[in-house]
Amino acid sequence: MGFFQVLYKVSALAPLVLMAGVALLAWLGRFSDATLWRILRVGSFAALAMTGLAIVTSSQGMLWPGVIKATGLSMVMAALVQMLGTVIGGFSSRYLQGESGQARYVAALAAVLAAVHLLVLADHWLLLIGAWAFVGVALQSLLCFYPDRPFALLAAHKKRIADRLADVMLIIAAALAWVEVGSGSLSALMAHLSQHTISPALQVSAVALVLAVILRTALLPMHGWLIQVMEAPTPVSALLHAGVVNLGGVVLIQFAPLLEQATPARLLLLVVGLATAVLAGMVMLTRISIKVRLAWSTVAQMGFLLMECALGLYTLAALHLLGHSLYKAHAFLSASGIVRQTRLQALHGDSKPNALSLLWAPLLTISAVQLTTGLSAHAAWPWWWSAVLGLAWAPMIWQPAAPAGFAFRAGQLLTGLLMILGLALAAMLAHTLPLGLHNAPHPLLGLIALTGMATLYLCQAMLQRWPHLLSRWRRWSYAGFYVDEAYTRLALQLWPTRWIPHAGTHIKQEAITDVSR
Repeated sequence: MGFFQVLYKVSALAPLVLMAGVALLAWLGRFSDATLWRILRVGSFAALAMTGLAIVTSSQGMLWPGVIKATGLSMVMAALVQMLGTVIGGFSSRYLQGESGQARYVAALAAVLAAVHLLVLADHWLLLIGAWAFVGVALQSLLCFYPDRPFALLAAHKKRIADRLADVMLIIAAALAWVEVGSGSLSALMAHLSQHTISPALQVSAVALVLAVILRTALLPMHGWLIQVMEAPTPVSALLHAGVVNLGGVVLIQFAPLLEQATPARLLLLVVGLATAVLAGMVMLTRISIKVRLAWSTVAQMGFLLMECALGLYTLAALHLLGHSLYKAHAFLSASGIVRQTRLQALHGDSKPNALSLLWAPLLTISAVQLTTGLSAHAAWPWWWSAVLGLAWAPMIWQPAAPAGFAFRAGQLLTGLLMILGLALAAMLAHTLPLGLHNAPHPLLGLIALTGMATLYLCQAMLQRWPHLLSRWRRWSYAGFYVDEAYTRLALQLWPTRWIPHAGTHIKQEAITDVSR
């Protein structure tokens, strides 16, 4: 084994060891809060540097044959997670000044980062199941950092239920695949799929895997905990929305060879992802609270991300995952700035879009995306995905109904088109990155996705321009279509828990009664 191979293996595994070490030191409780924050800062920067070194010296292969494997995507994800963890850790040290339980917070944060590192490198079913389960266990301490907040306890309880159900689904998927392949190695599974057609047992395994991802990625109807996690400290929200909730997409991309042959699993993933994207997108438009709107935005984006995986557009899914992580981390950690920006926008008066622009905007954006893809000899994605992107980006060039000069309207239109062209070009360039991904678009599922996105655009346009036509729908949309209320009642009936603090704690009784009905 050469020097660079040894250096690569050491640097790839070092972040896991460093974060686990920080978690252990914080858990022992022998250091002051200030010292622990310094240890976390030093450990995080060291882990980030080692991850960068692993990418530079990358040879992409087995770190531990049949157990741990590094790919281009896994190392990029490891770098992203560690970078987010470093930033969130620094923000948390200032945000939690004077709070009790800081050592518990540092231990849980470092443990989450260590578990995520292990998850993205896992090449064995047992390691994958254990690492993902430990991410959820470590998160419980962060979600319940304020134990006197009932909705934080309720959110943690609902997430615990979803995690345990996901564990069961993963165990079923692993057992079926293990028996069929004769090995728990994920690399062995992929080699088997390259040589044999998929068997009924592996079809069921793929469906179980998809169900586990749906449960862990906060798709409907299990999304409520992600909305109520706003009761946790803001950096915890940033960690969840920017990193942890995206892990389902990473796992699906790793299992792309299995999904490509498992049409029932892809159809299930598409239906749930599309329904989540459409319904959460509608709800997001009716919410006023900035953080709650960001939370619903994450639910919608997760639906969109998993829909990309169902359609076989894995490179776009990876790009979406990276972009969403960076955006959501910035959005939550700078939530006060977004509030100020929203207030300034409200001072400009009526923001309804012009009725005519609702019609020509998607035609223009779809043409712009299709024109960009035409610059390459080989299309990065099918035509129907250009239409989906055009519908998603059309609101960027909606023209205001309020009177405005020609120069203002032209400038707004030009800015929007330049942004759309830039996004499309960036998506095309992402296909040239050495991520080791192979796309497998499914035309029929693509047409279903296009129909769903067209429905979402129509509802968005009507809510923006003619809200009175959808007044009853708007009320249901504001309430999240009551999906979470039904799930909460069922969860508390099947798995009762005490989520209301003791009587001495001040609680708004009306709110509690509202949720427990």
